[in-house]
Amino acid sequence: MIPNALTIAGVDPSGGAGIVADLKAFSALGAYGCAVVAALTAQNTRAVTGVELVDPAFVRQQIDTLYDDVRIDAVKLGMLGTAPIIAAVADGLVARNRAPIVLDPVMVAKSGASLLAMEAVTALRARLLPLATVITPNLPEAGVLLDRPPPATLADMRDAARALQRLGPRWVLLKGGHLADGPAVDIIDDGERQIELSAPRIATKNTHGTGCTLSAAIAALLPQRSDPIAAIEGAKAYLTAAIAESGSLAVGAGHGPVHHFHALWPASSARD
Repeated sequence: MIPNALTIAGVDPSGGAGIVADLKAFSALGAYGCAVVAALTAQNTRAVTGVELVDPAFVRQQIDTLYDDVRIDAVKLGMLGTAPIIAAVADGLVARNRAPIVLDPVMVAKSGASLLAMEAVTALRARLLPLATVITPNLPEAGVLLDRPPPATLADMRDAARALQRLGPRWVLLKGGHLADGPAVDIIDDGERQIELSAPRIATKNTHGTGCTLSAAIAALLPQRSDPIAAIEGAKAYLTAAIAESGSLAVGAGHGPVHHFHALWPASSARD
């Protein structure tokens, strides 16, 4: 059975991040995509110039209406923006959802623009972390969630991953791309063991939406893999290849998107 995956996040008009990127990742990995819109942005590959948040009551209405009719097999949470929206999403999922949840704690865009109000961090920590099957923070986000400086070494990452797991999620995927040197190392932590995932760094500026794409890929694969580790490993491999093939696209002058459909589109069509 083809899984139905739901993204609850914001809309990026350039298509590299947010709901549009999530739906691409779902589709590329064999899941049917559904979406609840929590925010609209005026955004391209260089900047976020505006954000319009959806009324929390309407976010909840979208969730309830969808669950009234559609079986949801996995959920990805992205940009939610404010404490009231986070509360509406949490209340809706507690009432209606039985599927695994992947939480990408989106706080800052690649351009540096803030995408999560600081007063919402407490709500995210208290209401959503305990609901999550997997959370996927990068190092700056881990620092914010733990109210400490971002991890600066692999040892710091191990300590932070365990501390994050104690906040309630079943699994933590702490992304190490912000470490300065060597390969990109991520830490998986389930409270009992830690696993390192290493991938080579790819020299490209096309990294817009990598966090959205990775978390969406995990959500797409969770219903199709034997356990969360297998889903995380598959998602990581997918994203690495999507970054490596991103040069086939020509989208914007800033941080371009990854190539979500690198394995599906003929290579010649991407270059023509």
